[in-house]
Amino acid sequence: MKKAAVLKDYIAIARPDNWVKNIFMIPGMLFALSIFKTPFDGHLLFKIIAGVISTCLIASANYVINEYLDVEFDKFHPLKKKRSLVVSEVNPNFVYLEYAILVIAGLFIAYHVSWKFLITNSFLLFMGIIYNVRPFRSKERVFLDVLSESINNPIRFALGWFIFTPSLGIPDTKWDLNWINTFPPASIIIAYWMGGAFLMATKRFAEYRLIGNPELAGQYRKSFKYYTENSLLVSMFFYAITCAFFMGIFLIKDRIELLVSFPFFALLFSWYLRIGLLNDSPVQGSEKLHTRKWFMLYLFLFTSLLCILMFVEIPWLHWFLQNANNY
Repeated sequence: MKKAAVLKDYIAIARPDNWVKNIFMIPGMLFALSIFKTPFDGHLLFKIIAGVISTCLIASANYVINEYLDVEFDKFHPLKKKRSLVVSEVNPNFVYLEYAILVIAGLFIAYHVSWKFLITNSFLLFMGIIYNVRPFRSKERVFLDVLSESINNPIRFALGWFIFTPSLGIPDTKWDLNWINTFPPASIIIAYWMGGAFLMATKRFAEYRLIGNPELAGQYRKSFKYYTENSLLVSMFFYAITCAFFMGIFLIKDRIELLVSFPFFALLFSWYLRIGLLNDSPVQGSEKLHTRKWFMLYLFLFTSLLCILMFVEIPWLHWFLQNANNY
């Protein structure tokens, strides 16, 4: 018989330890800052703090509904069967109340950042419903499970972006160019999405190998009934190539200096894949990935390089691009 859930169990299902994933907002902030040259003042500081808190609350709302609706499936996973809702008996009313409080608080705070930020955070909440709730429950659809979960990465990018963009209000006309120009380039959004899909497909691959039994894997996640190790590896290759293609478009059109980082991007993806191929791979959870100290150090140095390249001009790269266009 399960023990009754206590307060710490209800806190655990909101997964505050996973708020670290909102680090994906930072590139959006940096790209927007480099373009709009947003002055740093008290108002911007308020927007940054409020924006991060709002996103954490909405993400936690999605985690709450995810854990509650996955109880009957998580018991088939070697690691997730130890989660709070699997081993404890919860009161559904408390779960729904927790979800409602997180949603209301998250959207209320988002409203005070900007209306574009509010709409984007609402989209993050909506994708949580699409991913977890029937009849949609995209997490049970082969390949769509990866694509619908990894779309949270470009959403987080856009949330970071809209913290730093000018607040122009709702457009007066459909083709208000000043309003349209405050949106992030489509190329970086798609690249971010496909990069996230690569990370998520690698996680699926690691989970599939850890379970080690296709029938049991299908009981844990219905999409695993149709996956194989080979199909997951091929999908990872597709996502990585697509990410690189759209990243290249963005680098050439919007920030040529970032071209210097491209070999380091390739190394990052290759290293992550190598970790993903390990038995009981750490890519199954961010809390385990932190144990790969050299990889985390490389990630820190790589992020630092990106920050520098966002604000440093390299004239010879522009000369190279201009001369290349002449041939």
